[in-house]
Amino acid sequence: MNILFIGDIVGSYGRTIVKEMLPEIKKTYSIDAVIANGENSAHGYSISEKIYNELISMGVDAITMGNHLWEKKEIISKISSLDRLVRPANFPPSVPGNDHIVIEVQGIKIGIVNFLGRVFMQCMDCPFQTAEKLIPKVSSQAKIIIVDIHAEATSEKCAFAHFLDGRASAVVGTHTHVMTADERILPEETAFISDVGMVGAYDSIIGMNKEQIIKRFVTQMPEKFEPTETGRGLFNAVVLNIDPTSGRALSISRISKLFPA
Repeated sequence: MNILFIGDIVGSYGRTIVKEMLPEIKKTYSIDAVIANGENSAHGYSISEKIYNELISMGVDAITMGNHLWEKKEIISKISSLDRLVRPANFPPSVPGNDHIVIEVQGIKIGIVNFLGRVFMQCMDCPFQTAEKLIPKVSSQAKIIIVDIHAEATSEKCAFAHFLDGRASAVVGTHTHVMTADERILPEETAFISDVGMVGAYDSIIGMNKEQIIKRFVTQMPEKFEPTETGRGLFNAVVLNIDPTSGRALSISRISKLFPA
C-alpha cells in the first residue's frame, strides 16, 4: 500500500497547490491513501471546518494537526465532529477532539496518531509516555499505524521514531517546514524522516512573508507573520510503501516539486 504524507499546508496558496498537484501525484505514485498536516492551512494558523471539508474534497483522507491547533476559536466547538482530523494525543485528556483515528481504504485499516514534541515548544504531556499507552490501543484496531510527530528538535523526533520502531509503520516529522534528507527504514522496519517539509510559497521563509520575518529578526519587535500567497509554489511529501499484512514499512521516498512544474 502506498500512503502519501503531505507536509504542513500553509495558507490558501498551499491549499491551491495541493488541489492542482495532488491528482497527478496520486496517479504517478499509485497512491492509495493521503494524509496531510493541516495545522497551518487557515492563513497560516490552525484550520476551520470549511477548510477541513475543502481538503477532504481534494482527496485528502486524513488530517493531522500541531501547536497552532487552537488559534482559530471555532475549531474548539467543531473538532469533535471532524472524524478525519486527529489532534496531538499528548494534550491533557479533557481536551476535545480525536487522540487517534482509524480510516479504511480498500478494506485496509490505517491508524493515524499525532503527537507534539516538547523541546523548544510549549509544555505538554510527555509524548513518549502518551505513546506507550496509546499505541497498543491503536494497534488493536489497525495493522498499519502512521505517526506524525510535530516537533522542533530533530533529536527529539529521531528519539521518538526509535522509541516506536517496530510498533508503528512510519514516524514522520512535521513543524519546521524544511524537508530533511534523512529518510530511512529503521532496524525494526519503521519508516522515518525528521521533517516532511511544507506546501506553500517557495520564495518565502517557511511559507511566510519573508519581509515580516526578517524585520522581526532585525528589530526584535513584534511582527505579525502572514503566508506568502504569490510566486512559485513548493510541494513536499513522502511516499510510504507499507506491507498491509505485517504493517511493516518497505520504503520511504521524498517528493519535492515546484509549482507550476
